This record gives sequence, structure tokens and C-alpha cells, in this order.
Amino acid sequence: MTCNNTIVTGAHDCNQRLRSDILHTLVTTGEQRSGYTSQVPLDSCDATAPALVVDDLVKAYHGRRVVDGLSFTAPRGAITAVLGPNGAGKTTTIECCESLRTADSGQIAVLGLAPQDRTLRHRVGVMLQDGGLPTGVRAVEMLRHVAAMYPEPVPVDDLVEQLGLESFARTTVRRLSGGQRQRLALATALIGRPELVFLDEPSAGMDPQSRHAVWELISDLRDNGVSFVLTTHLMDEAETLADHVVIVDHGRVIAQGTVPELTHSSGSTDGSAATSTLHWNGPADLPLAELLDQWEKMSMSAVAATGSLSTWSAEELEPGQYRATGPTTPDHLKVLTSWAAARGALLSSIAVNQRSLEDVFLELTGRQLR
Repeated sequence: MTCNNTIVTGAHDCNQRLRSDILHTLVTTGEQRSGYTSQVPLDSCDATAPALVVDDLVKAYHGRRVVDGLSFTAPRGAITAVLGPNGAGKTTTIECCESLRTADSGQIAVLGLAPQDRTLRHRVGVMLQDGGLPTGVRAVEMLRHVAAMYPEPVPVDDLVEQLGLESFARTTVRRLSGGQRQRLALATALIGRPELVFLDEPSAGMDPQSRHAVWELISDLRDNGVSFVLTTHLMDEAETLADHVVIVDHGRVIAQGTVPELTHSSGSTDGSAATSTLHWNGPADLPLAELLDQWEKMSMSAVAATGSLSTWSAEELEPGQYRATGPTTPDHLKVLTSWAAARGALLSSIAVNQRSLEDVFLELTGRQLR
């Protein structure tokens, strides 16, 4: 498989040579870059096969495993977001799926086929963060060259309108802003009507209007059956777009699920609730140690079921204003109100903060810079 943007990297002249170089690279690049063969049972006629299957993937550099037995599945007709801090292994994983790198071991199936299968070239689109675009070519002229490589491309004018390329249609790529390059790179990934699209930071560098236009287009294509695998550092982008989220760290999947599943629980395999913050008002100087003791007893009873011990912290921020942090469940709220009632304390303004995908991500991967 060869990505739509990578195939044009070596072209610099907006003429017949550009198209010849593109076509030559289309034929050769995937074979030169990947000797990896998937062992997953493959069936090119199976339209029900997942868009992407990654099973026990391993990739090491200089003896260090950057991908260490990583596994996940991206469903058809859905947007799957693969998230992780810098160095987590997500980019290497996706590059193996795109046949840009060779995995050491493991199994990959792209639309039911090995990643380097030549029949995937017109079925898969790839958008790289740096665009992979020839810098000396005018934007829309290059898009027309790429469109000519496909039997039934999306009309160029349609993509120009949907992605707002008109204002820089005759501008060379080297003069485009980062956001403009991203929109052009997305157009080249979509021009061939792919069944599966890999997106790397699709809205990086875009203004809010452009971001929402891109999100709307991606969502519309998903609703029409196109599958997407998305990598991004923008948690709001993943939260807005993704049907399924995979969080990767240290070369492994550490959590996965839908956004509601992850934000209402930790998403981890032990079934434990994720951290939330409770705020309430009440009489000053309430004995918080007693409340924490009751919550700890609840946690101890859950250890047998989850294998993990939940911890809580609580403090009085100002006289009568309280905050507690821990894995909130309805039972914790019940204990809070019962504890207050037993002391004749009337609580008010009880609030549980709404967890975001970014909250979950930071809890699972930590806040330390990498």
C-alpha cells in the first residue's frame, strides 16, 4: 500500500514529469518500503472485515521495543482515534499499518489484506501531518494530477469547495500556511474515494472555521461508510469525532472504548471507576477524615472484584467549601449524603465535575513532559 501524499513527495515540476513520477512511485514505493507479511487470515472479498486489525505488533529500534505487543481493531464505517503521548509508539504502529515501516512481528490486516497488498492503493488514503506535498506545485493543479491517477475520483471542484481551497488554489505549496497545507493534504487523501483513511493531526494549524469544516466533512464521510483511523494530540478533536478511542503508552494499549465509556470509567481492564472531583458546601469544619474512612471501606470491599484499591483525598478549601477527589460512583454520593445527615449537616451545591477525554488521558499517561 502506498499513501496518497507520500507518493508525490519526489515531484517538483507541475508538468507531465510530475504525473510520471507519481505513477512510478505508486508502483514501487510499497514494495521497497515493506517486507512485512501479515499472518492474519485475509479475504479481499469480505466487506464485513474490520477496517484495521492490529494483533500483538512488535517493533524495536536499537534493541528497545517502541511497540510492544500492541493490539486493537478499528471497525468499518467508524472513526477510530489512536492517542498517546510523544514516544508512546502510536506513530510507529500506524506507519506499519501504512506499509511505511516493517514490523518485527505481529499481525496486521488492512481491509482484510496485508498492508503492502497492491490492491489497497486505490482503497486507502493517507494524510501525513507534514503533508508530504511537493512544494513547487500550485495547490489545486497538484490535486488534479493526483485525481487523474484514480478511476473514479471525487470531483476536484467539490473538494475545493468543501475544504475552502479556493483562496489559495493557484498558490504554490511552499507559500501555504500550515493550516492550508493540512487542508490540501486532506484533499489528496480523499480524492480517490478511499474506503479507509489514515489521518495524522488532520486539523493541526487550522483556524476554528477550518477545523469545523474538516470535522464536518470527516463525519459526513463516516456516515456514508468511510472508515478513519485518526492520530491527534487535540483531545477535543478526538472527543468530537471518534466512535472508538485507543490510548497507547509505552508501546501497549492501556485503555480503549467509546468516549462515554472512557469518561465514565477508567477504560482499563480492571473495571475500576476513574477519578472525578466532588464539590459541595456545608457547615465549616466537618470531619473529613470520617468521610474518607467510609469511602476507604467501600474501596476495600471492591478490591476483590477489581484487584485495585481506590484512593480518595478531601480538603476544606474555604470555611464551608469542600472538594474531594477520587473514583466517583453513585454509592460514593450516597455515603456522602448519609455521612452529612448523621452529623446534622445540610449540604448544598453538590457537583461532580464532567470528565473529559483529556482528563482520562492525563490520568492514564501522567502529566510529566516527554
